[in-house]
Amino acid sequence: MKYLVQIILSLVVVLLCTSQGLASAKLKSLCEVRFPSDTPIEWNCVKLTWKDTPEKLFGAYWQDVLRFNRMDRRHFYGGMSIKVPVRLEDIKGFTPLPTFYPEAAAEEKFILVDQSEMFLGAYENGRLVLSFPAAVGIEGHRVPNGEFRVDAVDRRHTSNMYTMEEIGRLYPMHYGLRFFMDKSLPTTPSYYIHGRDVPGYPASHGCIGLYDEEMQIEYYSAYDRKVYGKDYHELEWPLLQGAERLYQWVVGNHDDNGKFHKIGYGPQVLIIGNPPL
Repeated sequence: MKYLVQIILSLVVVLLCTSQGLASAKLKSLCEVRFPSDTPIEWNCVKLTWKDTPEKLFGAYWQDVLRFNRMDRRHFYGGMSIKVPVRLEDIKGFTPLPTFYPEAAAEEKFILVDQSEMFLGAYENGRLVLSFPAAVGIEGHRVPNGEFRVDAVDRRHTSNMYTMEEIGRLYPMHYGLRFFMDKSLPTTPSYYIHGRDVPGYPASHGCIGLYDEEMQIEYYSAYDRKVYGKDYHELEWPLLQGAERLYQWVVGNHDDNGKFHKIGYGPQVLIIGNPPL
């Protein structure tokens, strides 16, 4: 009976995630996704064409514009509308997170995830050293706010529950940092910070996703070539690799065989705020 309940709960989770994931995928304007940090910046809503690229439109500020929209280059395509600052210099080095976070001052390493801003920051003794846009959970599948700690790492982790909608492969969770296991549920789902595509709106099943364009090249190229007429081997460098950079920052000088293993040195993770959608 217990096993049957677990199966039913798993099926319900998959069905809910599938339906809500598809609803999110229909979003064609990131101008609809409002963040607290949008207010002081004057911006226009611009609809992209299929000839547009971040590099061609925004030059040296292309990464800043993507960060401002919480998106990666895979989601920068014709028909999508994005927020473009009137003065690009206003978002140079863009991050909505505080450069000093007092609550982290006593911690050698500390991770802050602000879901209201959909951004992750890495702090050393309270000082911000890394920050990246984050894909957070869709409604009904969000990690709870609170204090956690990274207790395991896995450089090539793969989901055993979810697949990539377009291509049917098990979802890659490269550069995985496990920070929470929900033991209140029969299935005991694990929550990771890991690499994924970052579309600019809530899109995950509870994990915190960071840039991983290396994975996109490996997994999506054939699909993108069929649908868009190009693949991501054509991306101009540098690749956006937030998940890899955070993983390397967490592991530091510790031994890492690249496979799943528990660690005793993981930083505290603080999740705050509510996503905009």
